[in-house]
Amino acid sequence: MTKNVLITGGCGFIAHHVIDLFLQKTDWNITTLDRLDYSGNLNRLNEVMDKYDAQTKKRVNIVFHDLKAEINPLVGNFIHKNGKIDTILHLAASSHVDRSITHPMEFIQDNTIGTAHLLEFARRLDGLETFLYFSTDEIFGSAPPGVAYDERARYNSTNPYSASKAAAEEFCVAYENTYKIPMMVTHTMNVFGERQTPEKFIPLCIDRVRKGEKIYIHSNAARTEAGSRFYIHASDVADALLFLITKKPACPTDYGHAKCAKFNIVGKEETDNLTLAKLVAQAQGKELNYEMLDFHNSRPGHDLRYALDGSLMRSLGWEPTIAFSERIKQVSDWYLQNTRWLEL
Repeated sequence: MTKNVLITGGCGFIAHHVIDLFLQKTDWNITTLDRLDYSGNLNRLNEVMDKYDAQTKKRVNIVFHDLKAEINPLVGNFIHKNGKIDTILHLAASSHVDRSITHPMEFIQDNTIGTAHLLEFARRLDGLETFLYFSTDEIFGSAPPGVAYDERARYNSTNPYSASKAAAEEFCVAYENTYKIPMMVTHTMNVFGERQTPEKFIPLCIDRVRKGEKIYIHSNAARTEAGSRFYIHASDVADALLFLITKKPACPTDYGHAKCAKFNIVGKEETDNLTLAKLVAQAQGKELNYEMLDFHNSRPGHDLRYALDGSLMRSLGWEPTIAFSERIKQVSDWYLQNTRWLEL
């Protein structure tokens, strides 16, 4: 039977890739809930929708709503326009760490209160099959060398953004335990891809290499070691979410939270930011102009290294299939052919 899926933040960077993949690979009806602020951009969704026929486009229902307010019956009627919702993917969030440091209350309202309002909507639904909350690696904080956090790791938020996401995640666990909402939680990190805002590191690098400008690499205090991440393309994230919704794997009971299954969605390889910037320059056939900066003095509240353990998803049969260097070349080429997305 055709699913009716609600995706929050559908005009945002990651979620519009999710909608694109779902339209390609399923016959599901999709409702996207978005407030269309600086993160949500209808141009994203419009670009990916252009390649589909009229019948496919009818499967997408766009509803304007800010989750800082509750979902009242009127908004609910718009959400259910294409059929009663049976699956929810909560991807909407404020996610810019720097902004969370200067405006923490905005992130509490958007990420924690907003999630609670969506959970209240979800617990009134009959027949809800899945509520998937899209969390972040940052709730675990900085990872020491050699350490990759699995799904059981303790929270160690180092900035208001990660704290607001950790609080929302705990509400999801509580709503499953209290109200029996069928919950999944995912953690991922450093997602990149086409139509990402140019303030993010990879499009910023692409743009500065294109213009011959200097790139600043956040590093340790001695400026000898660049920060590192497990970068992952947005379409790989979308594929992992589709895998989880369709397979509905149970979290191993020895993880201690089997009632709320949690899964890390992780890139294939760890890459330091200097190597990444060099890959971007190589993709354009140019030399990299860069300077190392002490990350904490220049960006308080940030961490030098994040790392997630992706072994659980691998054991279930999912991992990215395309090499990171190939993805960087693909994304660099796309931005150079679509430079308007570097000039927003």
